[in-house]
Amino acid sequence: MKGASMLVPLVLALCAAMASAAVVEHNFTVGGMNISQLCMDSVIYTANEQMPGPTIEATEGDTVAVHVVNDSPYPLSLHWHGIFQLLSGWADGAHMITECPIQPSGNFTYRFNITGQEGTLWWHAHSSLLRATIYGALIIKPRNGTDGYPYTAPYGEIPITLGEWWNKNVDDVEKDAHLTGLGPDVSDALTINGKPGDLTSCRGAGIYEVEVEYNQTYLLRIINAAVNVELFFKVSGHNFTVVAIDASYTEPYATDVIVPGGGWTVIRFVANNPGMWFMHCHLDAHLPLGLAMVFEVLNGPAPNILPPPPEDFPKCY
Repeated sequence: MKGASMLVPLVLALCAAMASAAVVEHNFTVGGMNISQLCMDSVIYTANEQMPGPTIEATEGDTVAVHVVNDSPYPLSLHWHGIFQLLSGWADGAHMITECPIQPSGNFTYRFNITGQEGTLWWHAHSSLLRATIYGALIIKPRNGTDGYPYTAPYGEIPITLGEWWNKNVDDVEKDAHLTGLGPDVSDALTINGKPGDLTSCRGAGIYEVEVEYNQTYLLRIINAAVNVELFFKVSGHNFTVVAIDASYTEPYATDVIVPGGGWTVIRFVANNPGMWFMHCHLDAHLPLGLAMVFEVLNGPAPNILPPPPEDFPKCY
C-alpha cells in the first residue's frame, strides 16, 4: 500500500501536466506576395503574405501543428530550427534529409511536441534561398508563464529578426552561384523585421520602429535569419544583459554588442535613456545597407524510437 500511495501523486502530477499542455495550431499558405523595396516592385514568396512570417508562440510541453499549403512554384519544406524533435524526426523539415519537399499545390502538416526547451528559436524554408523571405520566430514560454523566467519578468518583449534582401529573385541568386562556382551575390540590403531601413525616398521604403517606456525593462529576442553574413547588434545609448542563447538560459553577462551568428540571442535592457535611438549593426559597412531600427524611449528523458512517417508524408518524384 505504501508503494501505491506514493504512485498516486506521481500519476496525478503527470495528468496535471498533460492537462495543462495545449495544441498550438497554425495555417501557413506559402505563396507569392507583391512588395515594393528599394525603389523596385517585386514578387517574393512568403508564409501568409508576411515577412517575417507568423510568429509561433507555445508553452513548453505543448504540441505544435502547422498546416502548410504550398501555393508557390517551388518544392519546399519548413524547418523548425533548434527543436529537439523527440520522436518526431519526420517533422524536422530538413529538405531531402528527413523529408522530401512539399510539391507545388501540395500540403502537409508538421506536428511536434516541445519538450525540455524554453526560449527563442525560429523556423524557415529549407529549400534553396527561399529561407531569405520565408521565415519567422518560434517562441517557447515556461510552463508557469513569466514566473518561470530565471530573472525578473520584463515589462515588454520584442522579437527582432535580422535578415538579408536581394532585389533579384532569390532562387536565381542561388542558380547563378552554382553556375559560377562562387558564393551567392552580396545582398542589396540588410533588414530588421523585414524592413531595409530608410535607404531611399521611394514609397514603401521604411524603417522598423518601436516605442518603449522610460525606465522599464525589455526583453529583446534577437534572431539572425541572414543567409551569408554575421551581424554585430548594438543598442545605442544603452548597455544590456545577455540572458539566453540558442533557447538555453545562460549565466547573465553585461555587454553592449552581440553577434547572434546563425542563431538567436536574448538580451535584457532598461530603457533609462530618453530619446530616439538606433538598434543597429555595429559594423560600419552594414549600417548604410539598412540594418538599423529606431526605438523611442517614452516618458522616460524519452525512448529512442522513431515512429513511422505520417500517411500524408510528401513523396519524392
